[in-house]
Amino acid sequence: MRYIADLHIHSPYSRATSKDMTLEGISYWSQLKGIKLIGTGDFTHPAWFKELREKLELTDNGFYRLNSEVEGVPLSCESDVYFVPTTEISCIYSKNKKTRKIHLLVIVPTLEDAAILNRRLSQIGNISADGRPIIGLDAKELLRMVLDTSEEAIVIPAHAWTPHFSLYGAFSGFDSLSECFEELTDRVYAIETGLSSDPPMNWRLSELDTVRLVSNSDAHSPSKIGREANIFEAEFSYKGLFNAIKTGNGLFGTIEFFPEEGKYHYDGHRACKVCLSPEESMKHNYRCPVCGGEITVGVMHRVISLADRPDTSRPPSAKPFYSLIPLQEILAEALKVGVNTKKVSELYMKILSELGTEFSVLMDADIEMIRNTAGEIVAEGIKRVRDGKVNISPGYDGEYGKISIFEPLEVAEIKGQTLLF
Repeated sequence: MRYIADLHIHSPYSRATSKDMTLEGISYWSQLKGIKLIGTGDFTHPAWFKELREKLELTDNGFYRLNSEVEGVPLSCESDVYFVPTTEISCIYSKNKKTRKIHLLVIVPTLEDAAILNRRLSQIGNISADGRPIIGLDAKELLRMVLDTSEEAIVIPAHAWTPHFSLYGAFSGFDSLSECFEELTDRVYAIETGLSSDPPMNWRLSELDTVRLVSNSDAHSPSKIGREANIFEAEFSYKGLFNAIKTGNGLFGTIEFFPEEGKYHYDGHRACKVCLSPEESMKHNYRCPVCGGEITVGVMHRVISLADRPDTSRPPSAKPFYSLIPLQEILAEALKVGVNTKKVSELYMKILSELGTEFSVLMDADIEMIRNTAGEIVAEGIKRVRDGKVNISPGYDGEYGKISIFEPLEVAEIKGQTLLF
């Protein structure tokens, strides 16, 4: 069966995470988005793990389901949401005379496996301080520990290109998978591309031809769930998920941010509001042209420096991908109001109630039906996103890129033309 999965999120026990990231809130928003399978996030945290034990029940397909009903979901979006045990771990350690800071996404088959791993990790570091614990363990040794817990566990380098805390990170990462994982490299079946890169950027590295490219939201608040996600066409079971990630058979494709919108796409220095292309950074000798300080080297620059193929490459293993803008952001621009306003919320729920889940609206719904429900401007906005006709100022040094669909005066013009018609 075809389904959408977001395998990397966080709980209220992670830093800078909304208190609304409860299991009920996660299930509610997953239904609105159209996500069938969601990671639990943060199973290493004792308090969150206790909630997972109390509120989730194992089903015949090997996934978990809430043991209570979630209210308020429009009938058009109602569906069963399943959970799979996941967590993110920060490995900080020294290797080859350099400090390494690597974040890894860990997926295990059962909460019993999670409990075993938690006990082992608690002997190494403090797993109760944060939902994403910091462990002073080599990433390779963490991979070995996870596989000792279960042969069907999965370890995925998280947001693999982010300058800080990632496999290929410019500041503390590695130049190749094998440099990091050595003899266990073939047990790393996938990498997470992160918000600031997309599949074509990753296709430029031949070493990733045999590795699956997955995308997840890394959500810290419920409405951000699904901002990136995976489309599977496989048996809906843990075994089916494991095989799809391991072999690529059953991983249909991914749902992506426009990578320029990610907060580390380009180089720059946020304090001076300086955004630089890789070419401009080299011209300025990797120094901020305003203050002379060191710039943060972004994802595009890092990809170019490690690439062994041109940007037109598409390996045989490449999967389809869909670059989307969240529906609430499209509505905010169409209405010329903030994303978190009542106007956006009301129109968002109206559209979902009449047309179905957010992903079905963004990807599949007939434009004429969208026009009848939400108006000409929203319909035109969604059509442009589908066609990739958007305007983006790239993100840099922790600053999200600014994305827009319409030129400043276009919304008024379209509104005027519609009234005239």
